[in-house]
Amino acid sequence: MTAQPIILLVEDNASDEELTLRALKRANITNRVVVVRDGAAALDYLFARGAHADRAPDENIQVVLLDLNLPKLGGLDVLRALRADARTRVLPVVILTSSREDRDLAEGYAGGANSYIVKPVDFLQFAEAVKQLGLYWLVLNQRPPR
Repeated sequence: MTAQPIILLVEDNASDEELTLRALKRANITNRVVVVRDGAAALDYLFARGAHADRAPDENIQVVLLDLNLPKLGGLDVLRALRADARTRVLPVVILTSSREDRDLAEGYAGGANSYIVKPVDFLQFAEAVKQLGLYWLVLNQRPPR
């Protein structure tokens, strides 16, 4: 198993990706961040298949930061696939999206999301939200044993 937990960022918007990476750095969260830009690539990474078939299956993926509006396969579909597979059923998934739609919020939680965060427009608020996410999911939260 890798020593340092990995954050999987599933984000198709380059600006939001850069803001998230800057916010993590600003919060002194030094974990390796793997970025994929669509839902199909997220599943390929998580299940070590396709372009990510060479990924070490014992990598310590600590949390998935999942956007909802993704190309190829939407975030809610990714979430359903993760919860349907025993290997990823308990992997923490934080929906990090610009959607304030009640339907998305309800479907996210019904699909098994651990948290639903609406991306603040202001960078300082966004940075604080990412800092709190990092502290909770990477430091405080205790995952079940494999």
